[in-house]
Amino acid sequence: MNAGTAGEMRLVFLGPPGAGKGTQAKVLEERFGARQISTGDILRANVANGTPLGLKAQSFMDSGGLVPDDVMIGMIESELAKYDSFILDGFPRTVAQAQALDALLAKLKLPLTAVIQFDADRETLIARLTGRWTNPRTGRTYNSLFNPPLVAGIDDDDGGPLVQREDDTRDVVTARLATFDEKTAPLIAYYANSGLLVHVNALKSIDDVTSDILAALQTRPKASRA
Repeated sequence: MNAGTAGEMRLVFLGPPGAGKGTQAKVLEERFGARQISTGDILRANVANGTPLGLKAQSFMDSGGLVPDDVMIGMIESELAKYDSFILDGFPRTVAQAQALDALLAKLKLPLTAVIQFDADRETLIARLTGRWTNPRTGRTYNSLFNPPLVAGIDDDDGGPLVQREDDTRDVVTARLATFDEKTAPLIAYYANSGLLVHVNALKSIDDVTSDILAALQTRPKASRA
């Protein structure tokens, strides 16, 4: 894979919260042009723009329910059709969603290149997630472990206070990781059976994780559009 080209890089990033999936997706998007596709962003955009699928999703959200898989797949289909290369970050989350995604990608003739599993131990993930602090005015984030502000609790740029989001407290983080184990971890077996799964050590440096992903992709056969 040559630097500066995506080589039709079509990936699913799989792993628990705090494993660095979003960071690596941004790196690969910037370096190779593979579009980072976040289902959260797609959902928010459809709702904000009042699309038919967005209105349907809003009705479930207003009643406190989860957005059904068929609605999310519909949103993802219109997004995937725009790109030859993409990184799915945050979807699928269940085996049922993975099966629906397989059917969609077969329809679009966009087979996956690989599924990257980000491996990290539980205590490190908890430390990473509970160490996150955010500037509520700009959205800029820090981490007390590996990207601390110059002065604790103060944003480097605007000098205002940093806050810890409610979902970054230890109790909430522990619950999120338990949900991942219950709902999403079975995807590891699903994609291992398909031969698409690649494991990377998410505890390495950002550059080393990127290098490991690219090295793994170098050894994989090219996906066919047939």
